[in-house]
Amino acid sequence: MSFGFLGIQFGWGLQMANMSAIYQYLGARPDQIAKLWIAAPLTGLLVQPIIGAMSDRTWGRLGRRRPYFLAGAILSSLALIAMPNASAVWLAAGLLWILDASINISMEPFRAFVADKLPEEQRSAGFSMQSLFIGLGAVIASALPWMMTNWFQVTAAAGDLRAVPITVRYSFYLGAVAFFGAVLWTVMTSPEYPPDDLERFRLTKGQHPGMAATIGEIWSALREMPATMRRLALVQLATWLGLFCMWLYFTPAVSNHVFGAANPQDPLYQAGNEWAGLCYMTENAVTFFVAFILLGLAAKMNRRQVHSICLLCGAVGLISIGFIHGVENRGWLHFSLGLVGVAWASILAMPYAILAGALPPEKTGVYMGIFNFFIVLPEIVAALCFDKVMAGLLHNNQVAAVMVGGGFLLLAAILVQFVREEPVIREELERIVEEEGMLPTMTPPETPLAQ
Repeated sequence: MSFGFLGIQFGWGLQMANMSAIYQYLGARPDQIAKLWIAAPLTGLLVQPIIGAMSDRTWGRLGRRRPYFLAGAILSSLALIAMPNASAVWLAAGLLWILDASINISMEPFRAFVADKLPEEQRSAGFSMQSLFIGLGAVIASALPWMMTNWFQVTAAAGDLRAVPITVRYSFYLGAVAFFGAVLWTVMTSPEYPPDDLERFRLTKGQHPGMAATIGEIWSALREMPATMRRLALVQLATWLGLFCMWLYFTPAVSNHVFGAANPQDPLYQAGNEWAGLCYMTENAVTFFVAFILLGLAAKMNRRQVHSICLLCGAVGLISIGFIHGVENRGWLHFSLGLVGVAWASILAMPYAILAGALPPEKTGVYMGIFNFFIVLPEIVAALCFDKVMAGLLHNNQVAAVMVGGGFLLLAAILVQFVREEPVIREELERIVEEEGMLPTMTPPETPLAQ
């Protein structure tokens, strides 16, 4: 059921490792990059809760979530083919909007898909399996430009004056094929369970049609957000501020700070970009293997403690990048990004495993979409404001920006300690008392509900 995430990560992995470089190939300045990345968080803010709410109220031949997997995969694959052929910064930014919206259409229902199909005791394993496939997909996606150059000896044809290197273009084409193929595999091989009372589900759906009802459902869910979700929100805000700093500036920081490239036209710049892609490959390889470890740790340890330790590793990894100088020391970047890979494995699994047990089953999709708010809001703030920080406070020092990201991950590791897991049954009891003015029939003490 999680195999589709392998393909989705080709979209994210290629984007994260290459978009800042693509913008600079097309002439963007370092202080402009943050705003050019705003497509990613804004599309997530708009698309994910809407798709989540819509999928909660969908049932057809392909089920509840799978129609969205498939539609998003088709659109994403087309956008991946178009992206590296952009001839101007504005065109690349527009294609990024389309690509991110399409990826979000596929990705958001996958979180709810796992919660739909697995009982509480298997959800940590389910979300960790998603981390495993995300890591595996990103390993390949991040390394594709380097592989094109060094394994397949791909070189530009004479007279090819396009700004984006041919190795990057071919990598995006392969990513499009992988995205569509992996998602199609999940759609074709993983059936969904229909609602317990299908007739009642269809009747309720008919009573609340249209976008207005969807937006109303999102607003209602926001007001009734479970306590566990509110506490996790602060953790997510700090976490994704840190990650966004890395994604924005790590690749150009490697080219400029470690390889010493004078400008994007310097051959060292492309060499630095390809090395950064290899470092992302290391990060995601570590994510792949740590996902296996999380499967065992989540069953034996407190999930909050596991997540806090992993975030601390990521903080150390990003901060350490500032102490790596010169091409001869570039190998240490793999160690730094490997520590980030430990954090990334947990970020992709533990918050969702903690959250899933606190959500009403009939609203899992919309709440998983709303949870994305706390990922995209810090990214929007960074995209709108970080250019001023870069130009005024950090003086366009991209390495310093990456280290600031490490500071945010350290803050997130501390905030996790204040999260408390609360099962949804408690909130359901409170809702029944409030709405019906009575307690439900009490069950005997030996039943799981009473426990």
